[in-house]
Amino acid sequence: MPQKKGPPGAEARFPFDRMAVERFRHAFPRARWSDVRKSWFVPGKTATRRIDRWLAQEAEMLAIHGDSKGRDAFAFDPISSPYLEVSDDLRVRTPYSKTILEELRAVPWASWDDELRAWRVPFRSYEELRRRWPRIERAAQHAEPEARKRRREVARKTEAYKAAQQRNAERRRHRYPLPAEDLPPLGRPVATEKYGIVVFNEVSGEFVEPFELTASFQSQCDYVWGRWRSATLPELVRTWPARSPPGVDERSRGWWQPTLAELRIARRNARSIERRKQNRALKTGG
Repeated sequence: MPQKKGPPGAEARFPFDRMAVERFRHAFPRARWSDVRKSWFVPGKTATRRIDRWLAQEAEMLAIHGDSKGRDAFAFDPISSPYLEVSDDLRVRTPYSKTILEELRAVPWASWDDELRAWRVPFRSYEELRRRWPRIERAAQHAEPEARKRRREVARKTEAYKAAQQRNAERRRHRYPLPAEDLPPLGRPVATEKYGIVVFNEVSGEFVEPFELTASFQSQCDYVWGRWRSATLPELVRTWPARSPPGVDERSRGWWQPTLAELRIARRNARSIERRKQNRALKTGG
């Protein structure tokens, strides 16, 4: 840090280490310690450049020393794993996992190598890598294709999966269960729990069977199938928001007057869809 007032010079700060202090005093015999500033003052117009060069040399020396200690630690207590390769540094290759990314980003000096498609970890970070390795390896095993396939097969047998499949089927058919005694207005945007803001254009007389209803709907009343479509941008712009958020009764029936926050999200999404359509039309015309 350059000195602003007084004789020319610069301040040097670094973590205390007895050997580092001796090396610093040998390199800068005219340096003086300041108890007030908690730093060393090196006089001279070129002090800043000389301090930066010394600090870079110290960092390189510490890195070499740290790598040597890390190699010794690895030789004494190595990590044996199919996800770890040993070269001039340590290389980690795993299936994609957010947990692994978080763990490796927390390891000092670890970096992603695009050409190798692996994380490179210098030996000086071995102790930290070893501390995090059990979680990394568990996450890698969890993310293996075979493990994901087994979980999907198990999930297919659960009620939650069957309910999700049913919801997807109803979404493709654009059907929605509506309480027979409290139907939404046709041709006007309303908010729904499943599909956001939609427009109902038809209500059939077909009753919804109890087994076709999910837990979010009341089973005490009768439901009929309603046909819906996505609300257009002009319809969303013309829609007035509700003065207050929907209550429990409105949510339980499955539809309500949209709030301003819901309309803003729907309008933004509709504008995005309109832009994509215009871009596709321009490309097609070109």
